[in-house]
Amino acid sequence: MRPADRLFQIILLLRHGRVVTAAALASTLEVSERTIYRDIADLVKSGAPIDGEAGVGYRLRRGYQVPPLMFTGDELEALVVGAKLVRAWGDSALGRAAEQAMARIEAVVPQALEQRISASSRRFLAPDCLQPAPLREPMALLREGMESGRKVLVSYRRADGELSERMLWPLGLVFWGHCWTLGAWCELRQDFRTFRVDRIGAVDILADPFDDRHGHRWREYLAKARGEEGAP
Repeated sequence: MRPADRLFQIILLLRHGRVVTAAALASTLEVSERTIYRDIADLVKSGAPIDGEAGVGYRLRRGYQVPPLMFTGDELEALVVGAKLVRAWGDSALGRAAEQAMARIEAVVPQALEQRISASSRRFLAPDCLQPAPLREPMALLREGMESGRKVLVSYRRADGELSERMLWPLGLVFWGHCWTLGAWCELRQDFRTFRVDRIGAVDILADPFDDRHGHRWREYLAKARGEEGAP
């Protein structure tokens, strides 16, 4: 990694305002702590508002704006692949957002990197025929429920074909490579449950709120899910 890239990465790692030790920065960036001390000194000299000291840790003062970034070729290729996967496996609104994001990036990168985006778009394909678009559309309303912290009422078809209605607290979505699943608190079962998105029919977002602003329920769900064997 070039020194300039490493300095930018340090700014990104400190941007949340939390204290981060030199050891943690060194481990993440795969350099020595001595290198981190030198880089921090260079950043402070250049005007970056970093507080802290060796042996304690460092933090970036709130309100500091990270300077405009420039992507490497590999980073752009990763974004292209990610956007294609979102369009192939996400709902239509998320797919359009991915396309718009890539269009904005392509509009501001240098011509050489713009050519890298174009080449990557030709080389990487993510067919959307494995999961038809209608089976992915419930994701849009589930995402809205997660974002707004509101319960959802869904019709759900189990693997044996039985239909049921569930009132859920939508906590998070997990992609398994062949399907999406919703991690949720199910009011019917009074427990955490996992639902395949392609088996969800109608979704109604209710006015009733649920509180998971700090992600405690989601972490509880993940802890339980890790104790269960197998994927959907």
